[in-house]
Amino acid sequence: MLQINDTVISLDIVEEMFFCDLNHCKGICCVEGEAGAPLEKDELPQIEQSLPFVWEDLSDSAKKIIKQSGFACLDYDDEYVTAIVDGKDCVFTCYDDNGICRCALEKAYNEGKITFNKPVSCHLYPIRVSCYQRFRAVNYHRWSVCKSAIALGELKQVRVYQFLKDPLIRKFGKAWYDQLHYFAEYHLAKR
Repeated sequence: MLQINDTVISLDIVEEMFFCDLNHCKGICCVEGEAGAPLEKDELPQIEQSLPFVWEDLSDSAKKIIKQSGFACLDYDDEYVTAIVDGKDCVFTCYDDNGICRCALEKAYNEGKITFNKPVSCHLYPIRVSCYQRFRAVNYHRWSVCKSAIALGELKQVRVYQFLKDPLIRKFGKAWYDQLHYFAEYHLAKR
């Protein structure tokens, strides 16, 4: 484990290889699972403001759910998550011409329509951040749907923290990431 400020970081983030392989997995992480994507409270108004810009990319079922009960709900831990369609797809999923599941929010962001990317929990995946009273735990979440990402990471020699540089900076700041990178180089050199 490594500690930077109030974060306790699993060494798996530094040691393990990972590089998303959407051509193989088809974005299944936005479909599979028990609940929608975790949302931070400050993301709720940003997503609300983004709805008109993503509306046409959403499925009819997602639009119906959003109209009836909103884009977010509370999970079993009383934390906000995105609503899901038919017990699987996040309401913000959309599919490209190759059948790859994409995020409508990220698509609108990449097209310059909105300034909000996608929920930081999605941007950080496969890293999960858990908040406790005195610290935040930063862990690598292993999921069988990401086997191809592990293989591609090994092929490209890209570690989890390297693949997720931008979202880690988004969440924790550049100074935090620079400390992580410095530690990673030191730790890996002595292995």
